[in-house]
Amino acid sequence: MRLPRRTSTTSPYKIASKIAPASLAMAAAAVVSLGLFTPSAPALADTAGQTIQTPFGNAPISFADIVDKVKPAVVSVSVVNDGGASKLASNDKSGKKGDKGFTLPDLPPDHPLHDFFKNLPKEFGQQEQRPKIVQGQGSGFVITPDGYVVTNNHVIDGATKIQVTFDNDDTKYDAKLIGTDQRTDIAVIKIESNKTFPTLKLADKESRVGDWALAVGNPFGLGGTVTAGIVSALARDIGSGPYDYLQIDAAVNRGNSGGPTVNINGEVIGVNTAIFSPSGGNVGIAFAVPAKTVKEVVQQLKAGGTVNRGWLGVKIQNVDEDTAASVGLADAHGALVSEVTPNGPAAKSGIKAQDAIIQVNGEKIADSRDLARKIAELAPDTSVDVKVWRNNAEQTIKVKLGLFPKNAEAAMKGDNDDDSNGNSDDDSAKPSSVELSQLGLTLMPARTGKDAGEGVAIAEVDPSSDAAQKGLKPGDVILEVSGQTVGSPDDVLSGIKKAQDLKRTAVLLHIKSSDQKRFVAVQISSKKG
Repeated sequence: MRLPRRTSTTSPYKIASKIAPASLAMAAAAVVSLGLFTPSAPALADTAGQTIQTPFGNAPISFADIVDKVKPAVVSVSVVNDGGASKLASNDKSGKKGDKGFTLPDLPPDHPLHDFFKNLPKEFGQQEQRPKIVQGQGSGFVITPDGYVVTNNHVIDGATKIQVTFDNDDTKYDAKLIGTDQRTDIAVIKIESNKTFPTLKLADKESRVGDWALAVGNPFGLGGTVTAGIVSALARDIGSGPYDYLQIDAAVNRGNSGGPTVNINGEVIGVNTAIFSPSGGNVGIAFAVPAKTVKEVVQQLKAGGTVNRGWLGVKIQNVDEDTAASVGLADAHGALVSEVTPNGPAAKSGIKAQDAIIQVNGEKIADSRDLARKIAELAPDTSVDVKVWRNNAEQTIKVKLGLFPKNAEAAMKGDNDDDSNGNSDDDSAKPSSVELSQLGLTLMPARTGKDAGEGVAIAEVDPSSDAAQKGLKPGDVILEVSGQTVGSPDDVLSGIKKAQDLKRTAVLLHIKSSDQKRFVAVQISSKKG
């Protein structure tokens, strides 16, 4: 057994504040024993299972009974990713090493001959590219007696070999992958054994802020470890898709990923998946996928290995106050369609860019994440009533949802537009610019020659303008103003005048930046262009 390497908590190589997976690579740790002497401290005899009555119900004096109930069903997950070595071995039936007479040895950097071989001319041989073998560790828990285990997708992602061990059993059990869901970071594996295993139950009752929370897992590869805290927050958005997370303050570290967070009844309220940390270690902010979400995902993974979600086929963004003002909505809610997937469900049903989706099946849409969740909860081929705000009026469109594609980004690419930064192949033909002080922009035709009239390029942005604060920059192209296609700076001026005639304080611009399109509501200044 190789001893862990001692590390310092003040290492200059620690990563700055970020959301980090609580899992994969096993980190080294130094254990320091601190002796505390309290000569008159009374001892509590056999407090396991005892509770104390409070105005809000019973509270445990000790968590020992809960741990005894939960810990046998928690596993350490070990994975190996051979970097494709197994695939290469199966494909190489000739046994040949290549046409070269020899290959340069792959020596470690501290080897005395490392620099010698590294600096040899290419004609002396070619260094053999050996696949890197990567090992990782995480946690998981058993949900059925026959050995189905829940863990994180990022724990087993790319694994060519998966093994699990129990805290009270040194036996290493091989496991096979059943299915993964990248959007929720949940995976299901199956222990390849005929034994019957202890299980944990996913909680039916939703947690409340302030409830006890126990995190169980395999931090830093140390094996079964239990930490205690409370549920710190609900419905946390950590910038990882439309799904919400529980926030807990129980100590969670690398290697805890995939392990359960349980309540005082020993029921799983969440699957630990990420931590917020300036140092890479625990600072009391951890995130778990709620049990309700885990149930829905696991059910589908066990049944078919994938999760089938409804798909509308649009890119969306939040409707803020300026956006609402620019399209004539009374209040800021809903999701604004910035792009429609060609031949997708929305496109086939007549939903257009610049529509603000405000209801689905009669339920109000709060923002873009709310819409994404509601659509994802519906099955493919489901018909839904989508209420949109278009041209100062509500309109209901019936849409038959599709199947959410595995590669959503590729599905959204409907065209292969050329350079959109206003550059011309003919450098001598430089179009003149027009200052538009109402928006703090200087504009120029996006293209010249045969492609003239396709949008208006932004040449300069006033740093103090609302446009600059909204992220507009030189090189962006304005495709539409208030839903009207523009081909010249004069078209933009006309669009602004139209918005002012409607007594709107902002104008909605359809912007193209590189390959991305979005809508930006820019406040109209009282200055004249």
